[in-house]
Amino acid sequence: MSQALHPMLNIAIKAARAAGSIINRAALDIDILKVGRKGPNDFVSDVDRAAEQAIIDILLEAYPGHAILAEESGSERGSKDSEFLWIIDPLDGTTNFLHGFPVYAVSIALAFRGVVQQAVVYDPTRNDLFFASRGRGAFLNDRRLRVSKRTRLADSLVGTGFPFRKGDNFKRYVKMFEEVMQSCAGLRRPGAAALDLCYVAAGYYDGFFEMGLSPWDAAAGSLIITEAGGLVGNFTGESDFLYQRELVAGNPKVYGQLVKILAPYTRVLAEADTAAPVAPAAAPVASSLTDATQAFVETTKAPAPARKTVRIRKTGDAPF
Repeated sequence: MSQALHPMLNIAIKAARAAGSIINRAALDIDILKVGRKGPNDFVSDVDRAAEQAIIDILLEAYPGHAILAEESGSERGSKDSEFLWIIDPLDGTTNFLHGFPVYAVSIALAFRGVVQQAVVYDPTRNDLFFASRGRGAFLNDRRLRVSKRTRLADSLVGTGFPFRKGDNFKRYVKMFEEVMQSCAGLRRPGAAALDLCYVAAGYYDGFFEMGLSPWDAAAGSLIITEAGGLVGNFTGESDFLYQRELVAGNPKVYGQLVKILAPYTRVLAEADTAAPVAPAAAPVASSLTDATQAFVETTKAPAPARKTVRIRKTGDAPF
């Protein structure tokens, strides 16, 4: 790579490539893998665990005082109170991987005081490395990324992700899907959100939306999009999407048009309606991303009667 990279980004790239090597080796003989279920249609394999361990080992060797939020191990490793938080998905698109469908990726992001500063998404099947540092642009390998220039949703290709877990609101999604489908040039659903977000940054998609995403699905891709000139938010266009389980992204023009369609379907509004007539108690405002992380981990352990909305305190850029 010709450009000088931030040291923390270099470590993230090293970790992503190490995980990619594990994934590529396992892809040669998928049939012998041990596969478990985290829930209906939600799989985890030995490869997910091995790749995650390799990533965390490399990150903590370089930065032993940092905190970790990883899909398979949660926040079990690392420092619990660090202002630096690594957000990791070792294999986004596990179901694709287990079927030999070559659309999956490693996603690693570093947040400082609640703001993502470094991001890497690595596609091991194509050896494509998407990465970004806050304020320094987004790249695919050695090429600078820019979002597309299309201005009309009617001309746009839009990515999405189907709901698949028990408890997902399928009826609400079908209505949303129908409305977006009739408003754009085409919809695509490859099945790996981290790559979908990078495809927005690269201009392959003009927009993207999905419900039910976790922080590790979206953290890295969201920075790559904004550094490529795009916008990311929740369905009402606010920037605190990371823990909202809903996300819309796109170039600025298409993003605005998608928000107009998706705003009525926001999870926050829908769950507020179901909670009536008794209003839920106000959720505590997170004082840092670590607090928001803990709240997210707690709320995903078991279904709660009403959803906690966690808003991340906005801070300035990290002192890098």
